[in-house]
Amino acid sequence: MRTLTARVAEVGGLQIRRALPQRSLRTVGPWCFADHMGPELITPTQGLDVGPHPHIGLHTATWLFDGAVVHTDSLGSDQLIRPGELNLMTAGHGIVHAEQADRVRSQTLHGVQLWLAQPETTRDGTPGFAHHADLPTVASGTADATVFLGSWGGASSSANIEHPAVGVDIAHRKGVSTWSLEPTFEYAVYCAGGSATINRSPVTEGQLLQWEPETAELTIRTDDTARLILLGGSPWEEPLFMWWNFVARSKSEVAQAINDWSAWSAVGESPRFASLRSSLAAIPAPALP
Repeated sequence: MRTLTARVAEVGGLQIRRALPQRSLRTVGPWCFADHMGPELITPTQGLDVGPHPHIGLHTATWLFDGAVVHTDSLGSDQLIRPGELNLMTAGHGIVHAEQADRVRSQTLHGVQLWLAQPETTRDGTPGFAHHADLPTVASGTADATVFLGSWGGASSSANIEHPAVGVDIAHRKGVSTWSLEPTFEYAVYCAGGSATINRSPVTEGQLLQWEPETAELTIRTDDTARLILLGGSPWEEPLFMWWNFVARSKSEVAQAINDWSAWSAVGESPRFASLRSSLAAIPAPALP
């Protein structure tokens, strides 16, 4: 097992900690991106404001511990998400979306946004969006876990993707919990609050603990409360070229996506990216090195 520290960045007016990707760890199964946002105080002038921006070749999974966020996209989706609910957006060939903290329902915003790479068979397919408000929970020892993707502890999420994966939010009280693992999966646990010891390895807030397949059991011990996000999946064997909001296979594919987004930015739509109404300004693509 190895411990990696998330790096600090800024997104949409909020300070975030980016646990994935890192130089020494690009993917955990299909999971290729993990941002931890907050906890941050939401005010009339301060909060999450991410204007229209594009994605290709990925699923975005938004999961909140506290607060509320409004998601809008070029499919016509206009969805409020609260803690315990999952927004799962599929980019495919191309989608545009925006995200904004709900300042009426939010005092504090705290959560994660995660990306999963789409495999070759679907990454150029039709975009989609699904909201999952009723997700299963399971318990072990002094922990309660919500399964927001895949299967865990005998429970299965209603959210589906193409590559075998699991995502679990574990709320741990003081004590011990034990969980069975799928031995063919890669796994990582991100600590979003508190601290824990996982299979004898310590992890604290802002750290990611990662291990390779063939581990059959997970034992978590805490001296106080902790909030942990477990990510896992079958090892990712396809090449990835990630830049900005694009998950592709080559630099030329990303360059084309940037050109398509520049065309959208000029008139509000393009053959690849459909229109989106938003009060926020669109985000220009950074130059490709």
